[in-house]
Amino acid sequence: MRLSTNCGKVSFLACLILYLHLASSQKCAFASANSTEAEALLKWKASFQNLTQNNLTSWSWVNANEAPCSTWIGISCNSVGSVNRINLSNSGIQGTLLEFPFMSLPNLAYVELSYNELSDQIPPEISSLTKLIYFDVSYNQISGKIPPKIGLLTNLQVLHLHANKLNGSIPQEIGQLKFVYELALNLNNLDSSIPASVGNLSRLTSLFLFGNQLSGPIPPEIGNLSKLVELYLFDNYLSGPIPLSFGNFKNLTIMILYNNTLSGSIPTSLGNLTNLVLLSLYDNKLSGNIPGEIGNLKSVVSLELTNNQLNGTVPSSFGNLSSLETLYLNGNRLSGSIPQEMENLMKLTELYLATNQFSGYLPRDMCRGGLLQMLSAQNNEFTGPFPKSLKGCKSLVRVLLGHNQLEGPLPLWWSTNVTSLSLESNLFFGSIPSNIDQMMPNLQQLFLSENNLKGAIPPSVCNMLQLEILSLRSNQFSGELPHAWSVESNMSFLDVGHNNLSGNIPTSLGVLSSLQILKLNNNNFGGEIPDSLQNCSSLESIDLGDNNLIGNVPLWIGRSNVSMLRLLRLRSNYLSGHISHQLCILRHLHILDLSHNSFSGTIPMCLDNLTALVNNNSDSTGFIEEVTLALEQVTLTLKGSDLVYNTTLNLVKSIDLSSNNLQGQIPEEICSLILLGTLNLSMNQLTRKIPSKVGNLRWLETFDLSHNHLSGEIPQSLSSLTFLSHLNLSYNNLSGIIPTGSQLQTLQDSSIYMDNPLLCGVPLPTMCHGDDTFPTKDAKDKNEDGNDTLWFYVSVVLGFILGFWGVCGTLILKTSWRYAYFQFFNNIKDKVELTIALSMARFCNMFSNV
Repeated sequence: MRLSTNCGKVSFLACLILYLHLASSQKCAFASANSTEAEALLKWKASFQNLTQNNLTSWSWVNANEAPCSTWIGISCNSVGSVNRINLSNSGIQGTLLEFPFMSLPNLAYVELSYNELSDQIPPEISSLTKLIYFDVSYNQISGKIPPKIGLLTNLQVLHLHANKLNGSIPQEIGQLKFVYELALNLNNLDSSIPASVGNLSRLTSLFLFGNQLSGPIPPEIGNLSKLVELYLFDNYLSGPIPLSFGNFKNLTIMILYNNTLSGSIPTSLGNLTNLVLLSLYDNKLSGNIPGEIGNLKSVVSLELTNNQLNGTVPSSFGNLSSLETLYLNGNRLSGSIPQEMENLMKLTELYLATNQFSGYLPRDMCRGGLLQMLSAQNNEFTGPFPKSLKGCKSLVRVLLGHNQLEGPLPLWWSTNVTSLSLESNLFFGSIPSNIDQMMPNLQQLFLSENNLKGAIPPSVCNMLQLEILSLRSNQFSGELPHAWSVESNMSFLDVGHNNLSGNIPTSLGVLSSLQILKLNNNNFGGEIPDSLQNCSSLESIDLGDNNLIGNVPLWIGRSNVSMLRLLRLRSNYLSGHISHQLCILRHLHILDLSHNSFSGTIPMCLDNLTALVNNNSDSTGFIEEVTLALEQVTLTLKGSDLVYNTTLNLVKSIDLSSNNLQGQIPEEICSLILLGTLNLSMNQLTRKIPSKVGNLRWLETFDLSHNHLSGEIPQSLSSLTFLSHLNLSYNNLSGIIPTGSQLQTLQDSSIYMDNPLLCGVPLPTMCHGDDTFPTKDAKDKNEDGNDTLWFYVSVVLGFILGFWGVCGTLILKTSWRYAYFQFFNNIKDKVELTIALSMARFCNMFSNV
């Protein structure tokens, strides 16, 4: 019994010793593994550029037995103490992956390094992470190509390389990642075509390739991705048709292909995508009819087909899109009427039909569901009245129906939600209700230009403090412009041009501190330009032309509080006095039109301070909102004609001081305005010479100095103006020869130079003095050839006469010479005869001997 007890104690002790030994060995093994991996990670950390400015201060050897698994931030380990997860997203790391210990981390399965400042390339050693499941280095600065060896990561499920600087093509080996369900390569500089091998990723649910430079056709093999839920290929250079195989995406909810160059028709197979929520195909070159099968997309919420080349009519099957909320058809070639079935779209909130060829009546009840907020149908051929149902649509916020043929009384209604109403360029008539401020108190944009409206502009518009844009141009409004403008107003664009308004310009306009564009042109306004406008510190464009204004140009134009002016048009008034030097302070001014007034004095010599006409760095248009700039419409006299500019007004660089009483010389400084496209100084009293450096105006297209008293010669530098297409120097006192040059030779109209009595040369019929003395080269050559022929015959005759009579005449007149001459020839004859006789004798002797 004692022996048995002793044996039991010995066995227990042996087991205890064995357990402790094994535990100690395992701990040592763990420590060894931790030590190797930790050293490798510390070596990578040492390669960082910002060792003291990142979030890895915990990475150190404080406790060798616990690091890195327990104390190092972003590091996790498996049950045996080996690193299997690294999560250092947004840790401020500035370094590369070149020193990353790929070979030393055999169990690494999860790598999250997004939102850092990693640079350089992805090393091919990444293929050694055979257990890698998740790899994310998005939003860094990684460059170079995607290594083909990435295809060896056969366990990878998520690959995020987006928002870097990767270039080159997508490697074919990417198709070997058979377990990948999320592939994000977007927002890089990847080029070439999408490899067909992507179609092998049978488990893929999300494919992000947008924002690259991918080109070529979309491989139809992508249609094999039957589990795909999201497809993002937009913002590339993809071409060719949308593959028919895309109809296989039974699980697809999002397809975004916009901003490519895809062509051909929309495949009817897309009607199979019954789970599709978003279909975005805008900004491509798709053509043909919209297939009726699109009406099968019962789940689609947003359908975007804007800016293609689609034609035909809108399918009536669109009425079946019961989930549709936003429909974009604008910017195509669609025609016909809008099908009445579209009234069934009960969830519709936004409808864009603009810039097509639609005709007929607008649908009677587009707001049946009571959710419609945006209706855009401008730039079509719609006719008939404004739909009554829209007046009762309380959800409406923006109604844009301009540039159609709608008719009837001006449709304004009671609505607290409408912020934008555009009815310009239609056939509406009537007047603006006096209580418009109560009917639409939150209106921000009102476009009623180019209709048949009349009556007075109601003073209540001054109470509409939210109103930013008021465009009433080209109607028949009369009376005075309202005077009670409020300092609290947000008005930035006011256009009442081309009406019959009269009276003085209201001084209360000066309280509109947000006013950027003021257009009162082509009315009957009188009086002086009010000084209160100098308080409109945001003014960029003033058009008061074609009125009855008097007085001088106010000195405040050009001061610091209105220094942003880029357009000043005061033409066709009764303004007088000198042109103020204050205008030279307007460094953003690129259109100045003071023509058809009574200005006197000289042209300011400081015009070279208009830096918007000197260089392109003056940002002469950078302060105005894009929407406001597109609205502005200005009539300018360019190239001898009145031209209307709006969207291209930005590009116009013009000075027109014509039809005034300006005197003195043209300042040489004006030749510094090298961006100037139009310079019109005609119909003045200018004297002296045309500036010799006029050739510096290299972009000049229109140059008119006619009807002045200019003298001297036309500068030769004028011939270097290669863009000059309209020139008029007539009715001056110019003299000398008209310069020649490649561009001037295209301007062969003699009226350009007429009534300059001392001017000569082509194209004038007046020949310049000395033209007959200095013939042209061809004529000179012709004369020289004729002279050579004449002298040839003269020399032959003289030679014959001198030779013949020099010998024969001497023999006849001189007897001794004649005897000697004939004696000489007799001697010669005897010698010849003797020579011949001796030769014959020798020949006969030789023949007889033979």
